[in-house]
Amino acid sequence: MPTVDHIGISRRIENEEEKERLRAIVESIRPPGSGFIVRTAAEGKSEYDLLADMEFLIGLWEGIVQRKEGKKAPALIHSDLDVTSKVLRDILTEEIDRIVVDKQEEYDKITRFIDTFMPKLKYVIELHDTDEPIFDAFGLEVEIARAIGRKVWLKCGGYIIIEQTEALTAVDVNTGRFVGKHNLEDTILKTNLEALREVAFQLRLRNIGGLIIIDFIDMEKEAHREKVHSALEEVLKNDKARTNILKISELGLVEMTRKRVRESIGRLLCEPCPYCEGKGSIKSRTTMAYEMFRELQRSISTLPGDKITLLVHPDVAALLCDEERGGIEELEERFNKKIQITARPGFHQEQFEILAG
Repeated sequence: MPTVDHIGISRRIENEEEKERLRAIVESIRPPGSGFIVRTAAEGKSEYDLLADMEFLIGLWEGIVQRKEGKKAPALIHSDLDVTSKVLRDILTEEIDRIVVDKQEEYDKITRFIDTFMPKLKYVIELHDTDEPIFDAFGLEVEIARAIGRKVWLKCGGYIIIEQTEALTAVDVNTGRFVGKHNLEDTILKTNLEALREVAFQLRLRNIGGLIIIDFIDMEKEAHREKVHSALEEVLKNDKARTNILKISELGLVEMTRKRVRESIGRLLCEPCPYCEGKGSIKSRTTMAYEMFRELQRSISTLPGDKITLLVHPDVAALLCDEERGGIEELEERFNKKIQITARPGFHQEQFEILAG
Protein backbone atom coordinates (compact mmCIF):
# COMPACT_ATOMS: atom_id res chain seq x y z
CA MET A 1 0.00 0.00 0.00
CA PRO A 2 1.16 3.58 -0.59
CA THR A 3 2.66 5.20 2.49
CA VAL A 4 0.16 8.04 2.66
CA ASP A 5 -2.53 8.87 5.15
CA HIS A 6 -4.81 11.31 3.43
CA ILE A 7 -8.42 11.80 2.38
CA GLY A 8 -9.21 14.45 -0.18
CA ILE A 9 -12.78 15.64 -0.80
CA SER A 10 -13.74 17.25 -4.10
CA ARG A 11 -14.29 21.01 -3.85
CA ARG A 12 -17.31 20.63 -6.12
CA ILE A 13 -19.24 19.00 -3.25
CA GLU A 14 -20.65 22.18 -1.72
CA ASN A 15 -22.82 20.59 0.97
CA GLU A 16 -20.68 20.57 4.14
CA GLU A 17 -22.84 17.90 5.79
CA GLU A 18 -22.32 15.62 2.79
CA LYS A 19 -18.57 16.25 2.94
CA GLU A 20 -18.46 15.25 6.58
CA ARG A 21 -20.61 12.16 5.93
CA LEU A 22 -18.28 10.98 3.17
CA ARG A 23 -15.20 11.76 5.26
CA ALA A 24 -16.56 9.76 8.20
CA ILE A 25 -17.42 6.75 6.02
CA VAL A 26 -14.02 6.67 4.31
CA GLU A 27 -12.18 7.11 7.62
CA SER A 28 -14.08 4.17 9.13
CA ILE A 29 -13.27 1.71 6.32
CA ARG A 30 -9.92 3.01 5.02
CA PRO A 31 -6.97 0.63 5.65
CA PRO A 32 -4.09 2.16 7.66
CA GLY A 33 -1.41 3.81 5.56
CA SER A 34 -3.64 4.36 2.54
CA GLY A 35 -5.02 7.54 0.99
CA PHE A 36 -8.06 8.28 -1.16
CA ILE A 37 -9.55 11.19 -3.04
CA VAL A 38 -13.35 11.33 -2.91
CA ARG A 39 -14.62 12.74 -6.21
CA THR A 40 -17.92 14.50 -6.90
CA ALA A 41 -19.43 11.25 -8.23
CA ALA A 42 -19.35 9.90 -4.64
CA GLU A 43 -21.97 12.42 -3.51
CA GLY A 44 -25.01 10.57 -2.15
CA LYS A 45 -23.38 7.13 -2.46
CA SER A 46 -23.72 4.49 0.25
CA GLU A 47 -20.98 2.98 2.39
CA TYR A 48 -21.23 -0.18 0.28
CA ASP A 49 -20.52 1.77 -2.93
CA LEU A 50 -17.48 3.50 -1.44
CA LEU A 51 -16.15 0.25 0.02
CA ALA A 52 -16.46 -1.49 -3.36
CA ASP A 53 -14.45 1.29 -5.04
CA MET A 54 -11.82 1.24 -2.30
CA GLU A 55 -11.37 -2.53 -2.52
CA PHE A 56 -11.02 -2.28 -6.30
CA LEU A 57 -8.30 0.40 -6.00
CA ILE A 58 -6.48 -1.48 -3.24
CA GLY A 59 -6.45 -4.65 -5.33
CA LEU A 60 -5.23 -2.66 -8.33
CA TRP A 61 -2.38 -1.12 -6.33
CA GLU A 62 -1.34 -4.45 -4.81
CA GLY A 63 -1.15 -5.93 -8.31
CA ILE A 64 1.08 -3.05 -9.46
CA VAL A 65 3.42 -3.51 -6.49
CA GLN A 66 3.61 -7.25 -7.08
CA ARG A 67 4.37 -6.86 -10.80
CA LYS A 68 7.06 -4.27 -10.04
CA GLU A 69 9.14 -6.74 -8.07
CA GLY A 70 12.02 -8.12 -10.11
CA LYS A 71 11.33 -5.89 -13.12
CA LYS A 72 14.03 -3.86 -14.82
CA ALA A 73 13.21 -0.57 -16.56
CA PRO A 74 11.75 -0.14 -19.05
CA ALA A 75 8.93 -2.55 -18.17
CA LEU A 76 5.15 -2.28 -18.22
CA ILE A 77 3.62 -2.76 -14.76
CA HIS A 78 0.18 -1.25 -15.38
CA SER A 79 -2.03 -0.32 -18.34
CA ASP A 80 -5.54 1.09 -18.61
CA LEU A 81 -8.42 -1.36 -18.31
CA ASP A 82 -9.81 -2.95 -21.47
CA VAL A 83 -13.47 -2.59 -22.46
CA THR A 84 -14.64 -5.68 -20.56
CA SER A 85 -12.91 -4.66 -17.34
CA LYS A 86 -14.20 -1.07 -17.58
CA VAL A 87 -17.77 -2.34 -17.93
CA LEU A 88 -17.34 -4.62 -14.92
CA ARG A 89 -15.86 -1.80 -12.87
CA ASP A 90 -18.57 0.71 -13.78
CA ILE A 91 -21.80 -1.33 -13.67
CA LEU A 92 -21.34 -4.24 -11.28
CA THR A 93 -23.39 -3.82 -8.11
CA GLU A 94 -25.09 -6.16 -5.66
CA GLU A 95 -28.28 -5.74 -7.73
CA ILE A 96 -26.69 -7.79 -10.55
CA ASP A 97 -26.61 -11.55 -9.99
CA ARG A 98 -25.62 -13.00 -13.38
CA ILE A 99 -23.05 -12.31 -16.10
CA VAL A 100 -23.31 -14.06 -19.48
CA VAL A 101 -20.50 -13.99 -22.05
CA ASP A 102 -20.03 -15.86 -25.34
CA LYS A 103 -16.22 -16.06 -25.55
CA GLN A 104 -14.04 -18.39 -23.46
CA GLU A 105 -11.25 -15.79 -23.37
CA GLU A 106 -13.60 -13.11 -21.99
CA TYR A 107 -15.13 -15.63 -19.56
CA ASP A 108 -11.68 -16.37 -18.09
CA LYS A 109 -10.87 -12.64 -17.96
CA ILE A 110 -14.10 -11.80 -16.10
CA THR A 111 -13.54 -14.63 -13.62
CA ARG A 112 -10.00 -13.41 -12.86
CA PHE A 113 -11.15 -9.79 -12.58
CA ILE A 114 -13.88 -10.58 -10.04
CA ASP A 115 -11.66 -12.95 -8.04
CA THR A 116 -8.96 -10.27 -7.87
CA PHE A 117 -10.87 -7.04 -7.37
CA MET A 118 -14.35 -8.02 -6.15
CA PRO A 119 -13.95 -11.31 -4.24
CA LYS A 120 -16.77 -10.50 -1.81
CA LEU A 121 -19.32 -10.13 -4.61
CA LYS A 122 -20.74 -13.47 -5.70
CA TYR A 123 -21.89 -13.53 -9.31
CA VAL A 124 -23.02 -16.39 -11.50
CA ILE A 125 -20.80 -16.24 -14.59
CA GLU A 126 -22.16 -18.20 -17.55
CA LEU A 127 -20.47 -19.11 -20.84
CA HIS A 128 -22.94 -18.90 -23.73
CA ASP A 129 -21.50 -21.55 -26.05
CA THR A 130 -24.46 -22.48 -28.29
CA ASP A 131 -24.78 -21.74 -32.03
CA GLU A 132 -27.50 -19.18 -31.29
CA PRO A 133 -25.91 -15.69 -31.18
CA ILE A 134 -25.99 -14.21 -27.70
CA PHE A 135 -27.69 -11.11 -29.09
CA ASP A 136 -30.60 -13.29 -30.25
CA ALA A 137 -30.80 -15.20 -26.97
CA PHE A 138 -31.29 -12.01 -24.96
CA GLY A 139 -33.14 -9.86 -27.50
CA LEU A 140 -30.31 -7.34 -27.80
CA GLU A 141 -30.89 -6.63 -31.49
CA VAL A 142 -34.25 -5.10 -30.56
CA GLU A 143 -32.65 -2.98 -27.83
CA ILE A 144 -29.92 -1.77 -30.20
CA ALA A 145 -32.57 -0.77 -32.72
CA ARG A 146 -34.38 1.15 -29.97
CA ALA A 147 -31.14 2.78 -28.83
CA ILE A 148 -30.35 4.28 -32.23
CA GLY A 149 -33.93 5.03 -33.29
CA ARG A 150 -35.69 8.38 -32.97
CA LYS A 151 -39.05 7.07 -31.74
CA VAL A 152 -39.57 5.00 -28.60
CA TRP A 153 -43.06 3.66 -27.91
CA LEU A 154 -44.53 3.60 -24.40
CA LYS A 155 -46.65 0.78 -23.02
CA CYS A 156 -49.65 3.10 -22.67
CA GLY A 157 -49.63 3.83 -26.42
CA GLY A 158 -47.83 7.16 -26.25
CA TYR A 159 -44.28 7.68 -27.49
CA ILE A 160 -41.22 9.87 -27.15
CA ILE A 161 -39.02 11.35 -29.87
CA ILE A 162 -35.30 11.80 -29.15
CA GLU A 163 -33.27 14.19 -31.31
CA GLN A 164 -29.55 14.66 -30.67
CA THR A 165 -27.80 17.77 -32.02
CA GLU A 166 -24.40 19.33 -31.42
CA ALA A 167 -25.87 21.87 -28.99
CA LEU A 168 -28.41 19.82 -27.03
CA THR A 169 -30.67 16.80 -26.96
CA ALA A 170 -34.41 17.38 -27.36
CA VAL A 171 -36.95 14.87 -26.04
CA ASP A 172 -40.59 15.28 -27.09
CA VAL A 173 -43.40 13.41 -25.29
CA ASN A 174 -46.63 12.60 -27.17
CA THR A 175 -49.86 10.81 -26.20
CA GLY A 176 -49.97 8.96 -29.54
CA ARG A 177 -52.70 6.29 -29.50
CA PHE A 178 -53.36 6.68 -25.76
CA VAL A 179 -56.72 8.34 -25.08
CA GLY A 180 -57.20 7.34 -21.45
CA LYS A 181 -60.26 6.19 -19.56
CA HIS A 182 -61.08 9.38 -17.66
CA ASN A 183 -60.49 13.05 -18.46
CA LEU A 184 -57.78 14.53 -20.65
CA GLU A 185 -55.73 15.89 -17.74
CA ASP A 186 -55.41 12.42 -16.18
CA THR A 187 -54.40 10.99 -19.56
CA ILE A 188 -51.68 13.62 -19.90
CA LEU A 189 -50.38 13.02 -16.38
CA LYS A 190 -50.24 9.25 -16.86
CA THR A 191 -48.41 9.61 -20.18
CA ASN A 192 -45.89 12.06 -18.71
CA LEU A 193 -45.20 9.81 -15.70
CA GLU A 194 -44.58 6.78 -17.90
CA ALA A 195 -42.54 8.85 -20.34
CA LEU A 196 -40.17 10.21 -17.70
CA ARG A 197 -39.21 6.69 -16.60
CA GLU A 198 -38.45 5.77 -20.21
CA VAL A 199 -36.55 9.02 -20.72
CA ALA A 200 -34.32 8.29 -17.70
CA PHE A 201 -33.66 4.79 -19.06
CA GLN A 202 -32.89 6.05 -22.58
CA LEU A 203 -30.46 8.69 -21.28
CA ARG A 204 -28.44 5.95 -19.58
CA LEU A 205 -28.80 3.46 -22.45
CA ARG A 206 -27.71 5.99 -25.08
CA ASN A 207 -25.03 7.65 -22.89
CA ILE A 208 -26.58 11.04 -23.60
CA GLY A 209 -24.86 13.95 -21.86
CA GLY A 210 -24.78 17.74 -21.95
CA LEU A 211 -27.86 19.96 -22.13
CA ILE A 212 -31.17 18.10 -22.40
CA ILE A 213 -34.61 19.66 -22.99
CA ILE A 214 -37.64 17.46 -22.25
CA ASP A 215 -40.93 18.68 -23.72
CA PHE A 216 -43.61 17.05 -21.59
CA ILE A 217 -47.24 17.31 -22.63
CA ASP A 218 -48.68 20.59 -21.25
CA MET A 219 -50.24 20.22 -17.80
CA GLU A 220 -52.64 22.85 -16.50
CA LYS A 221 -52.51 21.85 -12.83
CA GLU A 222 -49.52 22.98 -10.81
CA ALA A 223 -49.84 19.85 -8.63
CA HIS A 224 -49.39 17.66 -11.69
CA ARG A 225 -46.29 19.57 -12.78
CA GLU A 226 -44.80 19.16 -9.31
CA LYS A 227 -45.60 15.45 -9.34
CA VAL A 228 -43.85 14.94 -12.69
CA HIS A 229 -40.81 16.97 -11.58
CA SER A 230 -40.47 15.03 -8.32
CA ALA A 231 -40.85 11.71 -10.12
CA LEU A 232 -38.15 12.69 -12.63
CA GLU A 233 -35.75 13.61 -9.82
CA GLU A 234 -36.49 10.29 -8.12
CA VAL A 235 -35.79 8.09 -11.19
CA LEU A 236 -32.53 9.96 -11.88
CA LYS A 237 -31.21 9.44 -8.35
CA ASN A 238 -29.58 6.13 -9.30
CA ASP A 239 -27.98 7.54 -12.44
CA LYS A 240 -24.20 7.29 -12.07
CA ALA A 241 -23.77 10.38 -14.27
CA ARG A 242 -24.31 13.60 -12.35
CA THR A 243 -27.57 15.39 -13.27
CA ASN A 244 -29.00 18.82 -12.55
CA ILE A 245 -32.74 19.41 -13.14
CA LEU A 246 -34.58 22.73 -13.23
CA LYS A 247 -38.25 23.18 -12.36
CA ILE A 248 -40.79 22.29 -15.01
CA SER A 249 -42.12 25.36 -16.79
CA GLU A 250 -45.75 26.23 -17.51
CA LEU A 251 -45.17 25.08 -21.07
CA GLY A 252 -44.16 21.65 -19.81
CA LEU A 253 -40.45 22.09 -20.56
CA VAL A 254 -37.74 20.68 -18.31
CA GLU A 255 -34.15 21.86 -18.70
CA MET A 256 -31.54 19.53 -17.30
CA THR A 257 -27.87 18.68 -17.67
CA ARG A 258 -26.26 15.26 -17.48
CA LYS A 259 -22.52 14.79 -17.15
CA ARG A 260 -20.99 13.49 -20.37
CA VAL A 261 -18.97 10.47 -19.24
CA ARG A 262 -18.48 8.77 -22.61
CA GLU A 263 -19.46 8.95 -26.27
CA SER A 264 -23.16 8.43 -26.96
CA ILE A 265 -24.16 4.99 -28.22
CA GLY A 266 -25.49 6.51 -31.44
CA ARG A 267 -22.05 7.89 -32.30
CA LEU A 268 -20.38 4.59 -31.36
CA LEU A 269 -22.63 2.33 -33.43
CA CYS A 270 -23.21 4.67 -36.38
CA GLU A 271 -21.14 6.89 -38.65
CA PRO A 272 -21.99 9.92 -40.83
CA CYS A 273 -23.95 8.84 -43.89
CA PRO A 274 -22.12 9.41 -47.23
CA TYR A 275 -25.45 9.29 -49.05
CA CYS A 276 -26.84 12.38 -47.34
CA GLU A 277 -23.57 14.30 -46.69
CA GLY A 278 -23.65 13.82 -42.96
CA LYS A 279 -27.19 15.02 -42.34
CA GLY A 280 -28.20 11.55 -41.16
CA SER A 281 -26.41 8.35 -40.19
CA ILE A 282 -26.15 4.69 -41.11
CA LYS A 283 -24.76 1.68 -39.30
CA SER A 284 -20.96 1.63 -39.44
CA ARG A 285 -18.96 -0.94 -41.39
CA THR A 286 -17.94 -2.65 -38.16
CA THR A 287 -21.54 -2.79 -36.93
CA MET A 288 -22.58 -4.34 -40.26
CA ALA A 289 -19.71 -6.83 -40.14
CA TYR A 290 -20.88 -8.17 -36.79
CA GLU A 291 -24.50 -8.23 -37.93
CA MET A 292 -23.33 -10.40 -40.82
CA PHE A 293 -21.42 -12.68 -38.46
CA ARG A 294 -24.56 -13.21 -36.40
CA GLU A 295 -26.67 -13.81 -39.53
CA LEU A 296 -24.11 -16.33 -40.77
CA GLN A 297 -24.32 -18.11 -37.40
CA ARG A 298 -28.08 -18.36 -37.81
CA SER A 299 -28.19 -19.56 -41.42
CA ILE A 300 -24.89 -21.16 -42.42
CA SER A 301 -25.77 -24.64 -41.16
CA THR A 302 -29.00 -24.67 -43.21
CA LEU A 303 -27.33 -23.79 -46.53
CA PRO A 304 -26.28 -26.71 -48.80
CA GLY A 305 -22.74 -27.33 -49.94
CA ASP A 306 -19.38 -26.50 -48.44
CA LYS A 307 -19.07 -22.96 -49.84
CA ILE A 308 -20.94 -19.74 -48.90
CA THR A 309 -20.92 -16.48 -50.87
CA LEU A 310 -21.39 -13.22 -48.99
CA LEU A 311 -22.40 -10.24 -51.17
CA VAL A 312 -21.65 -6.90 -49.50
CA HIS A 313 -20.88 -3.23 -50.12
CA PRO A 314 -17.21 -2.73 -51.24
CA ASP A 315 -16.26 -0.84 -48.06
CA VAL A 316 -17.66 -3.62 -45.88
CA ALA A 317 -15.92 -6.20 -48.07
CA ALA A 318 -12.58 -4.45 -47.50
CA LEU A 319 -13.14 -4.52 -43.73
CA LEU A 320 -14.09 -8.22 -43.76
CA CYS A 321 -11.00 -9.10 -45.78
CA ASP A 322 -8.67 -7.10 -43.54
CA GLU A 323 -9.42 -6.09 -39.94
CA GLU A 324 -12.35 -8.49 -39.42
CA ARG A 325 -10.83 -11.43 -41.34
CA GLY A 326 -10.45 -13.30 -38.06
CA GLY A 327 -14.23 -13.43 -37.61
CA ILE A 328 -14.69 -14.99 -41.06
CA GLU A 329 -11.95 -17.56 -40.41
CA GLU A 330 -13.50 -18.46 -37.07
CA LEU A 331 -16.86 -19.17 -38.72
CA GLU A 332 -15.18 -21.17 -41.51
CA GLU A 333 -13.40 -23.36 -38.98
CA ARG A 334 -16.46 -23.71 -36.78
CA PHE A 335 -18.86 -24.80 -39.56
CA ASN A 336 -16.27 -26.37 -41.91
CA LYS A 337 -17.39 -24.22 -44.85
CA LYS A 338 -15.53 -21.78 -47.10
CA ILE A 339 -16.89 -18.20 -47.05
CA GLN A 340 -16.31 -16.14 -50.20
CA ILE A 341 -16.52 -12.32 -49.82
CA THR A 342 -17.80 -10.58 -52.97
CA ALA A 343 -18.02 -6.77 -53.27
CA ARG A 344 -21.09 -5.31 -54.95
CA PRO A 345 -20.63 -1.59 -55.81
CA GLY A 346 -24.38 -1.08 -56.21
CA PHE A 347 -25.17 -2.25 -52.68
CA HIS A 348 -26.10 0.13 -49.85
CA GLN A 349 -23.67 -0.14 -46.95
CA GLU A 350 -26.34 -1.77 -44.79
CA GLN A 351 -27.28 -4.29 -47.50
CA PHE A 352 -25.89 -7.83 -47.80
CA GLU A 353 -26.89 -11.24 -49.15
CA ILE A 354 -25.84 -14.76 -48.15
CA LEU A 355 -25.90 -17.38 -50.92
CA ALA A 356 -24.99 -21.07 -51.10
CA GLY A 357 -22.10 -21.87 -53.43
